[in-house]
Amino acid sequence: MWSRRPRSRPDPAQPRSPSSSSAASASGDSEDEDTGFLEVTVSDAKHPPPELGPMPDGLSPQQVVRRHILGSIVQSERSYVDSLKRILQDYRKPLLEMEPKVLSARKCQLVFFRLKEILQCHSMFQIALASRVAEWDSAEKIGDLFVASFSKSMVLDVYSDYVNNFTTAMALIKKACLTKPAFLDFLKKRQMASADRVTLYGLMVKPIQRFPQFILLLQDMLKNTPRGHADRLALQLALTELETLAEKLNEQKRVADQVAEMQQLSRSIGERSSLSKLLSSGQRQLLLCETLTETVYGDRGQLIKSKERKVFLLNDLLVCANINFKGQLEISSLVPLGPKYVLKWSTALPQVQVVEVGQDSGACDKDAAPGPGSRRHAPAGQPAHNKVYLGPPRLFQELQDLQKDLAVVEQITLLVSTLHGTYQNLNMTVAQDWCLALQRMMKVKEEEIHSANKCRLRLLLPGKPDKSGRPISVMVVFITPSPLSKISWVNRLHLAKIGLREENQPGWLCPDEDKRSKAPFWCPILSCHIPAFSSKALDLQLGAAVHNPVHSSLLGFSAVSTSLPQGFLWVGGGQEGAGGQVEIFSLNRSVPRTVKSFPVPAPVLCMEFIPEPHPEDPAEPGMAPDPAPTPPHPTVCLGLQDGSLLVYGSVDSGTPCLLSCKIPGMLPILCLRHSPEFLFAGLQDGSVAAFPRNSGGLWDADSPPRLLQVGSGPVRALLALEESLWASSDNVVTVLGTAELQSQQRFEAHPEAAVTRMVRAGSGVWMAFAAGSSIRLFHTETLEHLQEINVATRTTLLLPGQKLVRVTSLLLCQGSLWVGTDLGIIVLLPVPRLEGIPKITGKGMVSLNGHAGPVQFLALALSTLAPDALRAEQDEDEEAEEEKSPDPEGLPPREMRKKGILLQYRLRSTSHLPGQLLSVREAPPGAPGHAEEDGSIYELADDPDVWVRSRPCSRDSPRKEISSVAIVSGGRGYRDFRAESARRSGAADSSLLIWQLPLAL
Repeated sequence: MWSRRPRSRPDPAQPRSPSSSSAASASGDSEDEDTGFLEVTVSDAKHPPPELGPMPDGLSPQQVVRRHILGSIVQSERSYVDSLKRILQDYRKPLLEMEPKVLSARKCQLVFFRLKEILQCHSMFQIALASRVAEWDSAEKIGDLFVASFSKSMVLDVYSDYVNNFTTAMALIKKACLTKPAFLDFLKKRQMASADRVTLYGLMVKPIQRFPQFILLLQDMLKNTPRGHADRLALQLALTELETLAEKLNEQKRVADQVAEMQQLSRSIGERSSLSKLLSSGQRQLLLCETLTETVYGDRGQLIKSKERKVFLLNDLLVCANINFKGQLEISSLVPLGPKYVLKWSTALPQVQVVEVGQDSGACDKDAAPGPGSRRHAPAGQPAHNKVYLGPPRLFQELQDLQKDLAVVEQITLLVSTLHGTYQNLNMTVAQDWCLALQRMMKVKEEEIHSANKCRLRLLLPGKPDKSGRPISVMVVFITPSPLSKISWVNRLHLAKIGLREENQPGWLCPDEDKRSKAPFWCPILSCHIPAFSSKALDLQLGAAVHNPVHSSLLGFSAVSTSLPQGFLWVGGGQEGAGGQVEIFSLNRSVPRTVKSFPVPAPVLCMEFIPEPHPEDPAEPGMAPDPAPTPPHPTVCLGLQDGSLLVYGSVDSGTPCLLSCKIPGMLPILCLRHSPEFLFAGLQDGSVAAFPRNSGGLWDADSPPRLLQVGSGPVRALLALEESLWASSDNVVTVLGTAELQSQQRFEAHPEAAVTRMVRAGSGVWMAFAAGSSIRLFHTETLEHLQEINVATRTTLLLPGQKLVRVTSLLLCQGSLWVGTDLGIIVLLPVPRLEGIPKITGKGMVSLNGHAGPVQFLALALSTLAPDALRAEQDEDEEAEEEKSPDPEGLPPREMRKKGILLQYRLRSTSHLPGQLLSVREAPPGAPGHAEEDGSIYELADDPDVWVRSRPCSRDSPRKEISSVAIVSGGRGYRDFRAESARRSGAADSSLLIWQLPLAL
C-alpha cells in the first residue's frame, strides 16, 4: 500500500532534516521531513471519502447491524482523518508561517512529530475502505482490509514514534503556554474559532486512542458475524493484529513513562547524591509510583497532619518524596509543569514491612513503635513515652476493650441469673440488653476498622538507632486514593521482595533484538519450590494437579494481595504397579502447607475440578425449570490407572468420597473434562466415556457410561468447547457435539505424532504432540492449521546444542502460553487475550528455574475478589446517588458496556480541574459540544495518565473482579539453569514450583 525508503530508527529528540521532496502533502506544509514514505497526494476529487449508500431491502437483522457498524467505522475514520488534517492545517502550518515566531521550526517538528506519516497511512486506508464500502452489499468483507493496512511494520514505527514523543510534545506545549502569552492566546483563539470547540490537545490525543476504538468496532462486527461467514476468520485475524499493535504501543509508552519519571526523580534529588547515581544507572525498574497522602496521628489517635507525597516503588528500593509545585499560580492551575521532587526518605525493600490493623506484631522489633494488636496500651489521656497510636490501631484497642467488657457483662449475666430477689434495674432482661448493646457496638467498631483499613497503607521502616545503638522502627501511614490502589501497593511490595531472592535474579531469560535479558515488569516471580509428597518412603511419580478455589470473607481483601490465591491445591500421583496418593495443600499463606494426604487404589493419572454451576446459567430452551433444584457443590474428580473414577467433595467437609465407579474393562483413565451435562473420560482403548449428571447434581455411576469410540489409539487429550468436545486419538482429533454426542468432524493434527495436550485460547486451540518439539495452532471453527512454533529454538538458550526437545505440558493464562518440556525447561510465549486468533507474535521468555526431569503438568491457581469488597465509602454513596438520579450521560448499563483492550494511558476522570465539565454525549448536529476525548492543553493535570476532563462516575471506575494468579509446575526435583555447576543438581523427588503473577487489576 505504501512505498518505503530504508531508514534508521528515528530519535524523537532529534528533528529530521528537510526532505528534497516538493510534493504537497494533504496538509499543505511548507516544510517537509524525511518521513521514510513516498509523498502521495490524496485528492478528494479523485478519491472521495467512503460513503455508505442507501440500505437495500430484504436484509436480515444481523446484516442490518453489520451495516450500521460499518457506518460507524466509516464515520469515525472520516472524523479521525479530518482531525489529523486540522492539526496540520490549523496549528502546524500557521505556527511555521507566523512572524515573529512563537514556536521555532525545530520545536514545531518535535510537537507535531510523525503526524504527517500517520495522516498518510490513514489516507491510504480510507481509499481502500471506500472501495470496500462501495461493494459491501455484495461481498460484506472488511477484516482482511484491516489486516493488510495495519499489520505492516511501518504503521507500528510511526505510531510508536508518535506515542513515545507525546509526553515531550505536551511538555513543550505546556512550557510555551507558560512562557509565551502569544502562544497561549493562539491556542485559545483556534479553539474558539472551531465549530466543535475541540482544543489542540483534544485533537492530538486522538492517535493514541485510535486502535482501542478500532478494536471495539471490530469486536462488535465479529459479534454480529455468523460462523461460516466469509469475513469471520479475517475479522478474528484483524483483532489479533490490532491487539498486538496496541499492546506493543502500550509497552513502549510504559517504558518511556518509566524512564521519564526516573529521570525527573534523579534530577530533583541532585546529581551528587548516591541515590541519583543509582537511579540513573539504568539497572532499576520502576514498578509503581503514585501520589499518596501521608498521615500523622497523635497519642489519642487524632489526626495531627497530612501531606501528599509521591511514593516510588523500584525493584529494590522504596522512595518517598515531597511534591514541590512551582510556577505562576494563575497559569499553573491550568498548565501544571509537573512537580519537582524533594527526597524525604528511601529504604531498601527487604527492610520495609507492611502491617495490617489487627495483625500480630510479634515479628517486629520490641523497641519499635507498637504494632497493631499489641497488648501494651497506655491508658487514655496518658501518652506513652516515645509511642504513637495511630487511628485504626486505636480503633482496634477500643474493639479489644469492648470484647473484655462483653466477657465481664456475660459473667455478670450469669451471676444475675442466680439472684433470688426481684430488683428493678438488675434482672436478666437488663443484663441481656447490656450484652446486645455491646455486641452492636463491637460490630460498628469492626466496620470502622475494616473501612479505615481499605485505603490505609501502614509501613514499618528502619529508623535511626537510639543513643544505645539499638535499632528503632518507624511507622509511616499513607492513605491511598482507593481500596484498589492499596491492594496494588501491598501486592507489588510483596512480590518485589520475593523478586530480590537469588532464584529470581533474574528469573527469566528474555531474548530481544538488543541482546538484553531484562525481564519485563509483569513477569512471573518464583514464589517457592516444595516437595510434592510428604511421604519420603515411597518413590511417587506426579500425575496431575488442580486448584480448588475457596472463597472466604474472613481472609479479607488484603490477604489476596500478599498470599497465593485462596483455596487448595490437589496433587495426585502414585507408584507404577502400586497404589496412588493425593496430597492437598492450603495456599492461604506464602508457602503452601499440606493439610491432608490420603491413599487411593491406583496411581492418579488425571484430575478435574468442577465448580458449582453459575446461578445465571440459562436453562435449556423449552425445558421447564425444576421447582426445587439442588445445585451440586464443587467437586474434584480423579481418574486412576486401574479405571477407577473417584469424585470428592470440598476439603472443607473432610474430603468425603461422594462417588466411586470403575470403567468397564478397567481401562486407565488418561484425561477428564466436563460440560454442564456430562463428565467425559478419555480411555486407553481410544474411546470416550460420558457420564450424565443425575438429579442430585452428581454423575450417574449406577448405570454404565455411554462409550464413544473416536480411534484405535489412547485418548490422551480432551477439550470441552461451548457446543463441542475435541478428543484426540493418535494424530487425529475428533470433534463431537456435546448435546447429541455424535462425531461431527475429524481432522489430522500431525502427520505422525499423537496429540498429547490441547488448550483453548480465543478462537484457536494450541496442541502439543508425543514426538517433536513443535506446537500447532488450529482454528476452532474452520479447523484450519494456522501456525506452528518450534519450542526447541527457545530451549537452546539454556542448553546450547540440545536439539531433541519434547513438549510435555501446556497451559494458557492471562495472555501467556506456558510450555513445559521433557528437559525440565519452561517457556512462556505471548498470545493475544481477545477473541481473535491466538497467534504467537513475540519471542517469549525462558524460565531459569525448572525441573531436573520432564515437566509433568502445569496447573493454574486462580482466585477472584468481588468488586464490592473494593468500594470505598464515598463510592457507595455516589453509586446510591446515581441510582436515584437519571443518568445525564445516557450511558448503557454496566453489563451492556463494551469490553475491550485499553492502552495504559486510558481515559480517566479529571473532574477536579477548573472549567466546565465535559460530556461524553454526542453533541446535537450544529451545536458546539465536546467529545469523549476532548480536553484542553491548558487544562491538564500533572498526572500524565489523565487525558480527559469528564464527570466522575463510579460505574466508570474498575468494577471487574480482581484476580490473584499462581502457576504450579510439577516434575522431578528442582533445577537452576543459571550456573553450570547447577546443571546436574536437583533431587529425584517429585517437586512443585509455584510462580506468582502481579494482581490483574
